[in-house]
This record gives sequence, structure tokens and C-alpha cells, in this order.
Amino acid sequence: MSQLELLWDYQQADVEAERQENAMKRSPTRQRLLKYQEYLREQKAANARLEEEVHAMGDRMDALKDAIVHTEEQLRALHDRFEAKRPEDSDGMQNYIQETQRLLQNVSGYEQEVRRIRKDAADRDSQQRDIVQRAAKVRGDYDRLKAEYDVEYKENLKKLEELRATVAEKAKGIEPSYLEKYKAIKQHSMPPLAQLSGDQCGGCRMSLPSAVVRSVRAGTPVECESCGRLLIQL
Repeated sequence: MSQLELLWDYQQADVEAERQENAMKRSPTRQRLLKYQEYLREQKAANARLEEEVHAMGDRMDALKDAIVHTEEQLRALHDRFEAKRPEDSDGMQNYIQETQRLLQNVSGYEQEVRRIRKDAADRDSQQRDIVQRAAKVRGDYDRLKAEYDVEYKENLKKLEELRATVAEKAKGIEPSYLEKYKAIKQHSMPPLAQLSGDQCGGCRMSLPSAVVRSVRAGTPVECESCGRLLIQL
């Protein structure tokens, strides 16, 4: 057999191995597993975001509690000053009343924000519980499917290894330059070899010059000017 014929035989085995490998990647079971994995990653990230938000709420709650305590101290100090020395005129009384109202409004605002944060924190807690429950169910489904896929993968991998062994066996006797050329073409065109079909490339269906056709029929290694495949006449 010529080098091109050996390479053609090699290609048949290589294509079959590629087909098996691609089938393994497109396996419905594998695709479902990947979706489960993505879902679990998303839920983990969502839970982490909620934890960060709850942590930030906790920090804000601490700050609000400190602000309330500080404002109440200001109110007591204002009241003590009032009791120690009451305003002598209406303007002084008005200033006292305005300052008291301002501090009371501050306390009321702080307390409203505390109640809002508590509600938001409770909502986050509920969301986290839902995430944990949903993730636990999906994790169970994932584990069961993973066990099924492991059996499938083991069987398919055995077949793939057998096909790759055949490919390696077919490579024997082929000159390295031909194999290198094959692998280079494979980077952009699969399969790398195409049969001559009349005066056309069997890969891209483009018409070939008559000189190229004669060279191919003579067994000379020629690449299609359009797709770059090695042409062969069988």
C-alpha cells in the first residue's frame, strides 16, 4: 500500500475514535450532570451572596444600636441641662424643644431602619433555607445520576481506548512527515483526507484543475487549493 493509502486507512480508524469521543462528550447523561453541576454552583454562589448581605446587615445593626444608645444619652444630657437650668425666655425653650424633637426623630429613624433590616434579614434567612433545600434535592439527583454515568463512562472509555489502540496500530508504517501533515490539516479540516470525485474534491466539492486531478490519480500527495485536504484516488 502507498503512504496515502495507509494514511486513508489510518484516517478511518481516527474518525471512528473521534466519533466515539464526541459521542461521550454529547452523552445525554453527561449533559444532565453538567447542568446539575452548574445549578449547584449557582446556588452556592447565591447562598454566599446572601451570607455577605446578612453579615453587612449585622454590621449595620450594631452601628444603629450604638447610634440609638448615643442619641438617648444626648437626650438625657439635654434633659439634665434643662432641669438644671431652664430656659429664661421663649427662644431658649423653642431651641430646647427643637433639639429634643431632632434627637427623637433620629432615634425613630434608627429604630425604623432596625425593623427594616430585621425583616430583610428574615427574608434572606428564608431564601437561604430554600436554597439549601433545593440544592439538597438536586445533590441527591446528581449523586444518583453520577453513579449511572460512571458505569456508562467506564464502558465507553474502554471502547475509546480500543479504538485509539487501533489508531496507533494503523500509524505503523506511515512516514512521520505524512502523519505530521495529517495532524496539521486536522486542525482546520476533519477528516484531513478526501477522495477525488471526478474532478472535484470529495471534502469541499470544489472543482479541481486538470493538472491537479492528474497528479492525484498518479498518487502524488496534493492538497486541495480550497479546503487544504490531502487528495487521494482510491
